[in-house]
Amino acid sequence: MAKIDSELIRRWLDGWTVARSLPGAEPVGPDGDGLRSLCHQPGREVEVFALRADEEPASLARLAAAVAAEPQPTWLTVPTLRPDAVEAAVGAAGLELVHRAEWLMTAELTGHPQHAPAAPYERVVRTEGRVTAVSLLDPSGAVAARGTVAVVGADAIADRIETDAAHRRRGLGRAVMSALAEAAVSQGARTGLLIASEEGRRLYSSLGWRHEADVLIARGPVDRAPR
Repeated sequence: MAKIDSELIRRWLDGWTVARSLPGAEPVGPDGDGLRSLCHQPGREVEVFALRADEEPASLARLAAAVAAEPQPTWLTVPTLRPDAVEAAVGAAGLELVHRAEWLMTAELTGHPQHAPAAPYERVVRTEGRVTAVSLLDPSGAVAARGTVAVVGADAIADRIETDAAHRRRGLGRAVMSALAEAAVSQGARTGLLIASEEGRRLYSSLGWRHEADVLIARGPVDRAPR
């Protein structure tokens, strides 16, 4: 049976928590079912990441039941090669599906395509510790596009890649990804990892990033969430 490598999920999560300055994730479940991260976001206080959803469906059922019983707003993120089975499992536990079409993707960074931002945009790169932030500024100094990358060992985890609606379709997303890859390689990273939204995955695919798994995200019962 096809399954996603749990170590790949762990590597992505290690970098994601660094990128967002979050505490390290803690194990959850009796048999290494998943990892639990404190996100401290309104409506998303806690996020649980499934590690063995494909190889051991019972582990996903346990996690989904635990999320449904949480007293605080909690999300369940499930990388999988069996999205239909995962959707059925989280629905059976009473969870609400938030995102179904996200992707876990990887890339070899040493050969990453390079694209400079076109005039009149200015690129600003700032690195603090293991995290690099890239911003593309318009002539007024406003941020037109941005993104961050966290380097953990040989991995670089890209996060929060976004382009302002008024500046889309000008190649700015490609320029941000190029700058992030360049910065990560200079810090010793070789492999890029990210979770792409439905819109973002088209950009990353065009830059050579590979689909490793679908990612489904569900949350606890709606009546538990703050209004």
